[in-house]
Amino acid sequence: MSDDLVVVGKITKAHGVRGEVSVLVLSEVPGRFDPGSVVLLDDRRALRIVSTRTDRGHLLATFEGVDDREAARELTGRFVHVTVADLPDLPEGSWWPHQIEGCQVSFDDGRELGVLSEVIANPANDIWAVTTPDGREILVPVLEDVLVSVDVSSRRIVIREMPGLLE
Repeated sequence: MSDDLVVVGKITKAHGVRGEVSVLVLSEVPGRFDPGSVVLLDDRRALRIVSTRTDRGHLLATFEGVDDREAARELTGRFVHVTVADLPDLPEGSWWPHQIEGCQVSFDDGRELGVLSEVIANPANDIWAVTTPDGREILVPVLEDVLVSVDVSSRRIVIREMPGLLE
């Protein structure tokens, strides 16, 4: 996948016989899946959204040119993206996951922890999966008391150690 693409959803299954698909939404941007919007597959094939609706908490979408169940099945398991240029600006002190994944994470006393490998969305607060030099995964809750600083341009994150973090 290209570095200028950001995942915003995953097509999980075909729904019905008229090309509708169920989409797991991985974006918090309002209107991301509104009719007329365009998303991209990882091969950069553009999909224009014709209609959306919710059914039992799931987003169901139809795409232009996907007119039957077989065409919908071919999309199953595929991620949908937008380009980085299509992302809205964030308020100061906020970052898109793709901006911080790969950053070096260290403690405020200078000790290195590892590299941020994944941002895990969580209802209460995000959790950062940090891979240590020896291959362990440490889960860091993104809390005001833990986060000291994020410098996207230098690819550095500083955190405070909290009890139980390294155990």
